[in-house]
Amino acid sequence: MLANVAQIIRQFKRTWTFELDDEAIRAAFREAGHRWRERDLGPVTTVKMFLLQILFGNVACNFVPHLAGIDVTGSAYCDARARLPLAALQALLTRCTQQMAKAVAGTGRWLGHRLLMIDGSGFSMPDTPELGAYFGHSGNQQRGCGFPTARWLALMHFGSGLIEKVIAMPLNSHDLSRVSQLHPDMERGDVLLGDRAYGSFAHFALLVSRGLHGIFRAHQHLRIDFTPQRPHLSNRGSRNPQRRPRSRWLQSLGTLDQLVEWQRPSSPPPWLCPTTWAMLPRKLLVRELSYTVARPGFRARTVTLVTTLLDPVRYPKEKLAEAYGLRWTIETAFDHLKTTMKMDVLHCQTVAGVLKELTMFLVVYNLVRMTVLEAAHRQGVKADRISFADALRWLATAGPSDPLPILVVNPRRPHRLEPRCIKRRPKKFRWLQTPRQELRQLLISQ
Repeated sequence: MLANVAQIIRQFKRTWTFELDDEAIRAAFREAGHRWRERDLGPVTTVKMFLLQILFGNVACNFVPHLAGIDVTGSAYCDARARLPLAALQALLTRCTQQMAKAVAGTGRWLGHRLLMIDGSGFSMPDTPELGAYFGHSGNQQRGCGFPTARWLALMHFGSGLIEKVIAMPLNSHDLSRVSQLHPDMERGDVLLGDRAYGSFAHFALLVSRGLHGIFRAHQHLRIDFTPQRPHLSNRGSRNPQRRPRSRWLQSLGTLDQLVEWQRPSSPPPWLCPTTWAMLPRKLLVRELSYTVARPGFRARTVTLVTTLLDPVRYPKEKLAEAYGLRWTIETAFDHLKTTMKMDVLHCQTVAGVLKELTMFLVVYNLVRMTVLEAAHRQGVKADRISFADALRWLATAGPSDPLPILVVNPRRPHRLEPRCIKRRPKKFRWLQTPRQELRQLLISQ
């Protein structure tokens, strides 16, 4: 069963399917400067066992030798996994992802642009001093209680669902502090989509300097007024008792749609070095627009966006609203990772081990996404209709010669509500917390 994964995906006959062959794995370790001697648990065997472990839900190390059919102990496999250098696994992930991205480069274009999504999430891990000191604990926990939690920032390609890059960081880190590390992985002309955390002057300026575009929800502290020829506060350092916008109105592009000029704030944000801040332009052209989302049975919501896509003819307001509505797909990807693949709680007790687990989770996730795309192509349906869980089960249990079957096609559920997160320690039911007398009165009243 050990050679299943590489042999199963090779039947797709795509360029990326060779990135998990034995020689490709050895090349990744050689490029990372790793030296090893051939043994029962060499790098190739250990990486394949690691893939099986993640495919089956990150099971215990003692169970992995039984899955692989290798006569070794769980502790021997755990030691072999600890010997794997993190840089080699990350190189393997990078090579696989790059080849996958090339294979789906023309998938899911939005008005001629590649649409990429950015968002942050988190995962928990064992409560060890090393992990607690590096990643930190939630501020709502008392000292000595709870588990360390990591913050991670993901860049996802909308058309394919591939996660192209992830950055792990301590819990109390802001997403903008690492967002510039994702920009080199984007191509000129790409459109980055995110929530209100990313719509700052500094982030927009960094995107523009690389020829990138952004569509973000307006920050809650940003003053926006669609009145033509409105006054604005020109001095960035002065107080604003009349709550005027700080942007200068330039042109009306339609109803609740305008072109404005943002001025560079007087001081840099904490996450940006002063040298880079001084190189940013003093003024920036930004488009602000607002629209209303109305659903039967729900109150109407007003959404305000800021973007660098300034042409109202090429980028109509309706298309920008439609693009922002697609942002929820990255939340679905997080749900696949954390719930379906059980990445919400990692098991390693060292920082390097946790980062290795995260890397292998991303390798397996992208493998499943490519399986979903292959099934969608063969079955003639959209990729978002193919069951991710069914693709994961097939990839974990198929034999080397088993062809890709007809995977489950999910029904359309456009207005289904999903929970944002699942608590690791959910609260008890109310009746378990009710005193005996109150419970007796509750039963009598019923």
